Amino acid sequence: MKDNKTTISAQFPLSSRQQLLAGLLGALFLLCNGPAFAQGGPPGRGPTTVESVTLQPAPLRSSVNAVGTILADAAAILRAELPGQILRLHFEDGQQVQKGAALFTIEATVLEAEVNEARANIEQSEAAYNRAKELIEDKLISATDFDTARANYNVGIARLLSSEARLSKAIIRAPFAGTVGLRRTNVGDYATIGQELVDVVRLDPLRVDFSVPETLLAQIQPGQTIRVSVGAYAGEFFPGMITAIAPQIDVSGHSVTIRARLPNDDLKLRPGLFAQISITLQVKTDALMIPEEAIWPIEQTKTVYVVQDGKAVQKTVLIGQRQDGMAEIVNGLSPGDEVVTAGHLKIFDGADVKTIPSSHLSEL
Repeated sequence: MKDNKTTISAQFPLSSRQQLLAGLLGALFLLCNGPAFAQGGPPGRGPTTVESVTLQPAPLRSSVNAVGTILADAAAILRAELPGQILRLHFEDGQQVQKGAALFTIEATVLEAEVNEARANIEQSEAAYNRAKELIEDKLISATDFDTARANYNVGIARLLSSEARLSKAIIRAPFAGTVGLRRTNVGDYATIGQELVDVVRLDPLRVDFSVPETLLAQIQPGQTIRVSVGAYAGEFFPGMITAIAPQIDVSGHSVTIRARLPNDDLKLRPGLFAQISITLQVKTDALMIPEEAIWPIEQTKTVYVVQDGKAVQKTVLIGQRQDGMAEIVNGLSPGDEVVTAGHLKIFDGADVKTIPSSHLSEL
């Protein structure tokens, strides 16, 4: 009887209910063993190819950005100090001049006459004073007469110096070495007292003023370097150095004003330009930098894959500064570690890998 049942059971196919149960069991088997299959891959598959870089210490600059305005280190508007006709111009617009160079000559005939009169008077008073000294020695004049002669001589000297000082204002000179601007008057024009004639600007060096948050006050000191860029020269940077920090904090904006010196040997920059400033706060000489794509986040944890003996080893890392698509590794890696930068989706912890150079290698 048992043999008949066995024969019948083998001859007839499974029922639909039995087939459904077998399918569910098979799906459950695949679900339970799927990850192992995905991680291990099909039998006989070789190592997975990934991109990687080998970490080497490199300098990392810690910086903060600000905006400011380029200013002239010295600038003056020259004005007429006495009225008169402009007799002569001694410069061309935009010309560089030395300190004390004559720029304008103003007609001053009356002042010249005053100087000549003062010189004649002083000659007379000096002669009277010399005679008084001889007579006082022989006691032929009183002390009062001698004092009067000496006073007249001193007054004559003062009047001569005063008239010569007024006459000197007829020639307007450059107060410092710099570049002359565009003149605002011509030969033959009549200049009035206080009338603006021309600007003189010192273009080298320049200075730049800018503000940073008060929280950075402890990290900024005179002597620190800055990089300045302006819209007129896109992609070009101009080095500078911090020279002074304002003694007071701006209460309304809680910021501190910084002043920096900006060399301008080639005279490219001009006062008034809007400037973007990058301030170097700190330079690390041995920072470990990796491309941000190499970081594999797991919830709040940051991990990377390190290649060791041909296998991918997942490590937890601590991220520091981020700069230009690169991330600093503060903890978790060491110089010489080979880090996977591309191909994370194809590997797992312990997977066999084959590495090729990363496209980011030139950036490290």
